[in-house]
Order: sequence, then C-alpha cells, then structure tokens
Amino acid sequence: MSILFRYLAKEIFQATLLLLLALLALFALFDLIKELGDLGKSNYGLGVVLAYVTLSQPAHIAIIFPVAVLMGTIFAVARLSSQSELAVMRASGLSLAKLASFSVGVGAIFSVVMFLFGEFVAPVAEEAAKRVRLAATSNVVAQQFRSGFWVKDDRSFVNIQSVTIDTELKGLRIYDFDTSFRLKSLRIAKSAKYDTENNAWAMQGVERTTFVGPTARIEKLEKDQWATTLKPKLLAGLRVKPDDMSLLTLSAYIDRLRINKENSTRYEIAFWGKILQPATVIVMMLLAIPFAIQSQRSGGLGGKLLLGILLGLIFVFLNQLAANLTLLNDWPALISSLVPLLIFLAIAVALLVSKEYAHRLPQKLF
Repeated sequence: MSILFRYLAKEIFQATLLLLLALLALFALFDLIKELGDLGKSNYGLGVVLAYVTLSQPAHIAIIFPVAVLMGTIFAVARLSSQSELAVMRASGLSLAKLASFSVGVGAIFSVVMFLFGEFVAPVAEEAAKRVRLAATSNVVAQQFRSGFWVKDDRSFVNIQSVTIDTELKGLRIYDFDTSFRLKSLRIAKSAKYDTENNAWAMQGVERTTFVGPTARIEKLEKDQWATTLKPKLLAGLRVKPDDMSLLTLSAYIDRLRINKENSTRYEIAFWGKILQPATVIVMMLLAIPFAIQSQRSGGLGGKLLLGILLGLIFVFLNQLAANLTLLNDWPALISSLVPLLIFLAIAVALLVSKEYAHRLPQKLF
C-alpha cells in the first residue's frame, strides 16, 4: 500500500465521517421533532423518545452512506485541488485513472464495513427501537419471528403470518384464553382488513374452534369480526420495512411469499439494493472525482458540496422512480437497482475520460 494511497484514503475517510455525522444529526433532529408529537402518551417520556431516536439512527446510516461518500470524496479531493496538492500529484505522474483506482480501493474498504454494519447492526437496532416505542406507547406486547408476528392483546395471543404494505393481515390465528388461562377458542382466518366503521378487523375465510370442557365445536364462516386494541397504525409501526431487513431475512421472507403465491417484488427490490450497495459506494466515489477537480472559476468548495448533495438526490430519485416503475409494470426487481447504478457509472466514466483528455491535450500542443 503506497504512501499516496494511505494519504488519500485518510483524507476521504475523515471528510466522509464528518459529513456522515452531519447528515445523521440532521436525520436525528427530524426524527426527534416527529416523535415529540407523541411525547407524554402512556409511558412515552423524553428518555424513551431519545432512546428510540438513537436506536433508529443505524438504519439511516445504511441508507445515507453512499451520499455521504459522494460528498466526502468531493470535499477531500476539492480541498487537495484548492491547496495545489492534487496539481503536484498529477504533475508527478498521477493520472485520473490511477486516482480512480485509489478511490475504488477506498470504496471497497468502505463497502465491506457498511455491508457488515447493514447486515448485523442496523436490523437489530431498528427492531430494538420499535420494541422500545411499542412498549412505551401501548399495552400490546409484540415480537416478530420467522413464523410471523406474535402479539399479546389482553388475554389473547395472535399469530400473523404477514402484513402487506396496505396493512392487510395474512394468515391470522387468534388464541383466546379465559380468566383461568384455559384456551377458550381458536380462530383461523385467511386474511383480515380493518373496518373503520366498526373499529374492528373484518376477517375472511374463518375457521373457529370453540372449546367447552372436554369437547370442541368447529365452525366455518365466510366472515367474522375481531375487536381488538391492535390498530393498523400500531401494526405499521411494528412491521420492519424491507429496507431495514438483513439479506438473510429478506431471502427467507421472499421465499415464503413465493410459496404462498404472493407478490414479493417490493422485497426483491430491497434485496437487490442491498446486494448492489457496495457497487453504489464505489460509483459514487468515481462520480465525485471529475466534479471535485473543476477549476477554481467553476465555484468554491461550498458550491461543489452543494453539487454533491444534488447528485445524491438525483440518484435517490432515480432509484425510487425505477422501483415504482418496477412495481407498476411487474418488471424483474434487479432492474430497479441496476439501471440507475449503470447510468451513473457511465456518467462517471465519461467524465473521467473527458477530464483526462482535456488535461493531456495542452501537453500535446507543446
């Protein structure tokens, strides 16, 4: 590992860390403002709010890191350029291709660290954050396992296989117990939607088993109602979003949805997004270089950082647009993650080549 590589890596690392902390503080502030509206409800005090906001930040890190890398690389390289250090390096034989290869090496290190962080830290922290909030704001006790959601509601235990994006329950089992904790009834429903008029869940395809002493009576109903304190808003807060799941959890969830012949496109999009995140970090670093070494007349450091923010927002917008088009048209999920990445990679390579050609042209003239 050369001295020059270590020096560039240190500069990019410090700048990226600084900007990541700044972005994270901004997200934490937004989260805190959002949660202050529920402050004082039940046991949701300021300490719990701060704990929830803190535990929510690792999930944000996994999402905003590519943008932080883009801005950090622009900041580091632009600073070296403004202090003429980059000019000396290039005069000593450092080509843009070599600088790009250094960036790829730094990006590979970043990618490994963030991949491990996103797999083993962020999902655990997000799950803990939801448990902390749920325990403080509701009397319902809930937990998610491979078998689905398990919820304790008063004297009932409920198993929900899955919750769709529009908060429809799939594969519902309700175990009702009496005051002596003896099983009173078991209701199995294929699906359930919340009925706002009756403030209850309208279940479809119900099989109800009632236990009376040593006997049991089985009834099959097309429809039934389930009155509970478990509201759609609570379920939405409990459900872990696809982007916050680990790769192993996403893979298992996708397999289960396919077995049940349910739409898994949204989860496949999140799966491929995580697979391609290391490549995203590297592409962002490559894209930053040609913008960072613009001439001084093209704008100062603040302008280049603003440009970095704009590029990051455009990339996020393209990702979201591709994901929505994939969901609407039922395209292969890999497309939504791969197409924006390839577009930005092509732009980065084209800019690097044109910048290197423009640098060598004056030398050829003399």
